[in-house]
Amino acid sequence: MKEAMNPRYKILFEPVKIGPVTTKNRFYQVPHAMGAGNDMPNTRAAQRGIKAEGGWGVINTGYCSIHPSSDDRPLPFARLWSDQDIDSHVPMVKAVHEHGSLAGIEFFHGGAYAPNRHSRLTAISPSGIQQRASEIETMSLQAPREMSKDDILELRQWHIDATKRALKAGFDIIYCYAGMGFLPYHFLHPQFNKRNDEYGGSLENRSRLLKEIITDMKELVEDRAAIAVRISTDELLSFKSDNHESEAHELFDLIGEVPDLWDIKLSEWTKECPSSRFAESGFMEPYNGFVKQLTSKPVVGVGWFTSPDHMVSQINRGILDFVGSARASIADPFLPNKIFEGNEDDIRECIGCNICASCYNQGIPVRCTQNPTMGEEWRRGWHPERIKKKTSDENILIIGGGPAGLEAAMSLGKRGYEVTLAEKDMELGGRINKEIQLPGMSSYSRIRDYRTHQINQLENVSVFLDNQMKVEDVIDMEFEHVVIASGSSWELTTIDDKAIPINTNENSNFLTPDDILNGAKVNSPVVIYDFDYYYMGGLIAEFLSGQGHTVNMVTPFENISPWSFMSNELNEIKLRLNEKNVTIHTDSRVLSSNNSSIEIINCFNKDQSSLEASTVVIVGTRKPRDEIYHALIKAKSPKIKSVTKIGDADAPGALYHAVYSGHLFAEYFGEEQQIDNMKHEYPVIQPF
Repeated sequence: MKEAMNPRYKILFEPVKIGPVTTKNRFYQVPHAMGAGNDMPNTRAAQRGIKAEGGWGVINTGYCSIHPSSDDRPLPFARLWSDQDIDSHVPMVKAVHEHGSLAGIEFFHGGAYAPNRHSRLTAISPSGIQQRASEIETMSLQAPREMSKDDILELRQWHIDATKRALKAGFDIIYCYAGMGFLPYHFLHPQFNKRNDEYGGSLENRSRLLKEIITDMKELVEDRAAIAVRISTDELLSFKSDNHESEAHELFDLIGEVPDLWDIKLSEWTKECPSSRFAESGFMEPYNGFVKQLTSKPVVGVGWFTSPDHMVSQINRGILDFVGSARASIADPFLPNKIFEGNEDDIRECIGCNICASCYNQGIPVRCTQNPTMGEEWRRGWHPERIKKKTSDENILIIGGGPAGLEAAMSLGKRGYEVTLAEKDMELGGRINKEIQLPGMSSYSRIRDYRTHQINQLENVSVFLDNQMKVEDVIDMEFEHVVIASGSSWELTTIDDKAIPINTNENSNFLTPDDILNGAKVNSPVVIYDFDYYYMGGLIAEFLSGQGHTVNMVTPFENISPWSFMSNELNEIKLRLNEKNVTIHTDSRVLSSNNSSIEIINCFNKDQSSLEASTVVIVGTRKPRDEIYHALIKAKSPKIKSVTKIGDADAPGALYHAVYSGHLFAEYFGEEQQIDNMKHEYPVIQPF
């Protein structure tokens, strides 16, 4: 591979020493869950191996439990409870080493955080204090038990035992996880550690256990692996210290030289991994920017890095030694190689939608809006940068240039097919062009921009804009295969008991999100009736409030945008709408309406109230725009071999559904193999 990178990015490819091991560059995939635990070793290995192939210097596991008292089922977490767990990690290590990268493993003991639903062991903590109320979904109904001195010795031994197993598996970097609400972190935290022995009181005492664990692990590994610590600094920064700027500063003064590497994070995952609506690239600098001043050991941190210039800036300014990444490495596993080769324009930039985070919260293999191959590396054999060649010379017409149509056109084009893409608007993008008008959504344009850039490089893909295809046009042009990617539209119609029991067509003040995004006139006050689950209702409320409108939101759910909990956005959405003075009425539905007000009723206590409403926005259901599909099917033209719907035209969903639908079609086009034919991993049945 010929080096063609921009000289200012050269620093990113310098080798860096981490204790006894050396990385080939500064690209560091920090530990992140991927929804493939020990029961899916091949899936895990293939996903991590792709990143190593793409140039990431360090590839880590997600959190890996070291003992049954840290059981996180039903989430598919990794584990090293016994020697029987070693073999499940070996495929990942081999896949990473195959490409010259280092493999790391993140030891996890959740302490009070661990619900232990499967093991049924009592959770343990420094002082028997439960987790934060904000993390109740992870808590057991049983309070944790305060740890004795024997418990502390056992915890140290569990780390030692797990370290031995990690060495047998071949890992190069071994973590002690002292972040978030996990056990070593709670020893550091004065609100969770109320002990009055040598492990409580002063920070020197509260950090004693962490120091002992690190020392135990380092003595065991000798020169065979590096020992890293992942730690949360934000809360420690807020605690005063008598002799230092904060307890965070004091901590690094006390034990800053003990491990081989520091990995800096925040205390709550929703704050550390916010969507792009609520954070900008480099947002972590206030929490990790001071660390290198207090330790000689290398430091890695995250911050939603998508641009190589942001990466270089952090390195050159002495903020970090490594560019830490989870989401960017998911969106484009080949990001490092593209920078090295001088192909930065080909980077598939993360949009910060947090669909990947939602997969962890749902306990499923990680998915990505930008990278539809993510999670499919093993079971389908997909690759983010390679796709199989065409199997025929048949031509394809794609109607609709939104996310599904763009992905299908790009992927089919890369296979070598002759593709014509017809878009009714003056520019490609479909629903993306509308939604990026909304607050904080500008990064979503990357879905469009990446694919249009790729298409522009393909001579076998022709694009026709401002082209409203009709059935007779399609038939006359004699395409052999037609793909309908014409999207969907928001409807005023409603469903089930959440419905509006009125004829909305009789009311002139009813609008849809499409109307809002197309510039329809809006009169204040505004009521938004939202039963969509996801982000649109909150975005419309924020958008209209920002224009000076008085806004009320009504939803039959107990929370606005309830599915956004999965994408780490729910709390931030509620905070943002509170800042915008949007009044929210949960557990409520519309009872009746006229042109100046609506009547709402609480779903539980049946209380009724009236809201002034010069405009009512219905955010509920979407209907496929598939009229041309049905017309072509009805026409039965002998020239057309197939007509297929993809994306929202087939089934309205999130953007990642649309992109995946387009890619799925492209991957299997021309094959007899069924699209549901995929490999599955099966557990090893041990004899009784």
